[in-house]
Amino acid sequence: MTLECIQKHQCFAGEQQFYQHQANTVACKMKFAVYLPPQALAGKSCATVFYLAGLTCTEETFAIKAHAQYWASQLGLILVMPDTSPRGEDVADDANWDLGQGAGFYLNATQQPWAAHFQMEDYVVNELYDLVKKQFALDGDKIGIMGHSMGGHGALTLAFKYPQKFQSVSAFAPICAPTQCPWGEKAFSHYLGDDQTTWQAHDAVELIKAQGKKFDSILVDQGKNDQFYAQLHPEKLQQICDQAGQPLTLRYHDGYDHGYYFIQSFIEDHLKHHAIALYDE
Repeated sequence: MTLECIQKHQCFAGEQQFYQHQANTVACKMKFAVYLPPQALAGKSCATVFYLAGLTCTEETFAIKAHAQYWASQLGLILVMPDTSPRGEDVADDANWDLGQGAGFYLNATQQPWAAHFQMEDYVVNELYDLVKKQFALDGDKIGIMGHSMGGHGALTLAFKYPQKFQSVSAFAPICAPTQCPWGEKAFSHYLGDDQTTWQAHDAVELIKAQGKKFDSILVDQGKNDQFYAQLHPEKLQQICDQAGQPLTLRYHDGYDHGYYFIQSFIEDHLKHHAIALYDE
């Protein structure tokens, strides 16, 4: 496999890097970003957090907008930021912004024309996971996952499906119950088909209901002025966590919307949440 470094920039004594590679799972070239804190550049084995971005975003969005590198540098965390979907002229797409390229939903599509490329679950938890673990000498016992909106959905579902791979989890304004909202219903019907029983494996509420407690704590932040609040159902996540005995810190914030100013405001708390869990501090 040829891993091409597209660009790199010094940042808070660490380095923000962007890569491209031919990905077997999604049968196209994929881009991802990595932030290496100064501790990693010095050869120390560091804990790592995967960040999954939301609809219409790319591997650059979090790196540019979240202002996360300062705290990653302070805490000694590597950040891994994949793109949100496969892309390219040969990759299926849709005229709507919430389906197709930029809207992979971090699942493995079973329906055409999506199945040929939209295998984002396998890409994130297998191909990219193994690639960065080898390339950057990650500590496999110290890897967490977080995300925003569609990526918050991905972080929660992949964490509960693969707790052996991710030891900590958090989310900003996640789509908590995609089987019960228009975004999820649209994506799942196209990617997975009409059999709604297959959708449940990609719904955080349903996964927690089936599996019970998997993590010592989950952190979720939600803005009360979120323009997409009706799609997110954080109250359903709280309810199922209470029933399952899964500790959840769900924080509501007056005045905050769905965007990256919200994420900037609380990224310190999320990275500290992961550092505490991964470093056992």
